[in-house]
Formats: sequence, structure tokens, C-alpha cells
Amino acid sequence: MAPDGQTLAPNVYDAEAIPEAARAEIDRLLASGDLFRYTAPEGAPVALLESEFAALLGSRYALAVSSCSAALFLSLKALDLPRGARVLIPAFTFAAVPSSIVHADCIPVLVEVGENYRVDMADFEAKLADASAVMISHMRGHTSDMDAIMALADARGIPVIEDAAHSLGTTWNGRNIGTIGKVGCFSFQSYKLVNAGEGGIMVTDDPELAARAIIMSGAYEENWKKHPGLSNSCAHWQNRLPLYNLRMQNLSAAVIRPQLPEVARRVAQGRANHDWVADRLNACGLLEVPPALPQESRAPDSIQFNLKGDWSDEQALAFQKAAKRRGVSVQVFGLSEGNARAYWNWQFLGDVPDLPRTRAMLMRACDVRLPARLTGPELDYIASALTEAAREIMG
Repeated sequence: MAPDGQTLAPNVYDAEAIPEAARAEIDRLLASGDLFRYTAPEGAPVALLESEFAALLGSRYALAVSSCSAALFLSLKALDLPRGARVLIPAFTFAAVPSSIVHADCIPVLVEVGENYRVDMADFEAKLADASAVMISHMRGHTSDMDAIMALADARGIPVIEDAAHSLGTTWNGRNIGTIGKVGCFSFQSYKLVNAGEGGIMVTDDPELAARAIIMSGAYEENWKKHPGLSNSCAHWQNRLPLYNLRMQNLSAAVIRPQLPEVARRVAQGRANHDWVADRLNACGLLEVPPALPQESRAPDSIQFNLKGDWSDEQALAFQKAAKRRGVSVQVFGLSEGNARAYWNWQFLGDVPDLPRTRAMLMRACDVRLPARLTGPELDYIASALTEAAREIMG
């Protein structure tokens, strides 16, 4: 708040403070030096996190690792896909998603995405015949039609991995996102709902897949015995699989665990914040927030909207600058230089395909962070700044 009582442009980049409950456990770990997840015979913070997260999602198994990217990579390796296997992904995602596929010696196949940020099901179905797996990225928490995706994939026996980095707390027909496909992968990076700076976790109900991922994550020798319920499967795979050493360490788990009871509150607050700002943006006539699908109950920590009408590139860039002058940072995905969410910047793929629907969407789709901790006056400031900037440029 400014000295004159006016609300200042909010800082949307700081995460929520780590709960006080984490501090005693962090001090204990630092005093003991017991940071490696397999040092303790049982009850290590990482092991407790896995148990608690599996219970939260309603999954049989969870494996905590160093990042969501590591979880995606391990999921592909645990599926034992052949070298060169084709893996379908939405063309609207973060560069780490196709990178995980390349790292697993597979080939990303990009699928068109529409103006509502969700997979184009006609293009998905057309490309599915040659695929060995699907990695469906719920980008920025927008859920594609999981009923249709699973029906098509199941009919062909093609496994589905859910990249749910942005979707902790989102449900589809009442079912937690991340538990619909064969594997679900989540992120604990600082801009996500639960903040550990870095970190990830994967969930599955498949014991063989869980066992393979546990071994490859770095459960060497007989450390896999500290993962309950999987001893027979893990014993079978010991020394037969490479060790990639992608483990989470105990300090990260100590930071994450006290935040799990906060998830429901953050989801409810984040949804309320998003929907309130969305109503304001939609009412101005120049900006449009695509609605959630009927089956989807979202857990957003950001808002995406399209520039509505006939905007030129110059006008879109001017809108970014006008919002910035008002203290609100807007990213137009396709017009931000080097943006890791614009598929044509993924030069590591070689020749990128021509995806006109996705390209057109990215050239007018905007992104603004809306963390759950924002207050009503701060949300009002953001909504007003965006609508005023749009009117300044488009009259």
C-alpha cells in the first residue's frame, strides 16, 4: 500500500512464505546432516512426502524426484519405449516437455492446440496411429478433453502420461488430474501451487512401472526396500536398469510437506481470484478468457487471455508496454523473444512442423501470474491495468 492509501502494483512473482512448521524439521536435518533420502532406515522426509502425496491424490504409489522434467523422463523410461518411439504432445507447452522426450531417446510429435489452449482432437486422432505414447501437458492448468483422449488412447493400447505441473488440485469429472493416465507428473518449482524452489513427483497405480522408476531414479543396491509394497518388483529390476540419480533430497521434502494441507485453500483462493479477474477482462470487450470445460474444476495460479478482435503484432506489443507502464507484466507468448513456450523456438527439435492454429493462438494469447495470496484490491489493480491498457491501444 502506498503512503496515500492507494494500492500499488502487486508483486506477483514472490511465492507464499514457507509454513513455520517446516522450520523445526529443517533445523533438525541441518543439525543431523541427514539430507540423503535413503540414510534413515524408515520415516525419512522424502518417504513421508511420497506417502502423503499419494494419499492426497488417491494413487497407490508416488515417487519424489528432482523436478517434474525428471518425472516425465522417468515415466518414459519406465514404460520401456523403444528408441525412436513417437510421443504425442500438445504444441502449447513448456520446452522442458519435448526435452524430456528427446532425453529419453524418443521423438516428440506436436499436436495442434486451439484458441482455448486445449488439444485439437481431430489433429490428435490423426497423429495417434503412429504414436507409442501420449504426454498430455495440461499447460497452465488448462485441461484438454481427457474423456476423448483416454478413449482414443485406450482403444489402441497407447499409454498416457499426464504432465500436471500446473494442475495440482484440478479435477476432471471429480477425479484428480494426474490420476487419469498411466502416470501423473507434478512440479514443486517456485511458481507452482506448492513451492520448494525445485522438485517433482510422479504418481501411478501400476506397481511394475513404479518399481522401474524407483530403480532408475537412483535406488541402488537394496535402497528400494525403503519403498513399501514393491519389494518383489524392485528385486526383479535391481541391476537390470540404469541409474539416473534423479532423487529428491530431504530438505526439499521438509519444505513441501507442511504445504500439502494448504493445497485446498490455495486452490479455492486461486480459482476465486482467477474467475473474478476473468469476469472483468471478458466484460471489457477487447480481451477474452476461454472458459473451463464443463468437466473441469481448475486450480489456477495464473490467468491466460486472448486479444479479442483484429490486433496487429505492433498493437499487441504496445499492449504489453502499456500494461507494464501500469506495473503489470504481460507476456504475449508468441511475441516474447525466445519464449520457451513458443514451439518454433525449440531449435533442438530440428525442423519444427507447420502448426498454423497453434501459431495463431500463441501470437495473441497473453499470460499474467495471479498467485493465490493476492488480495482483492491487488486483483482489482491488475484487472483495471489490463483493461485500461487494452483500451489505450485499441480505443
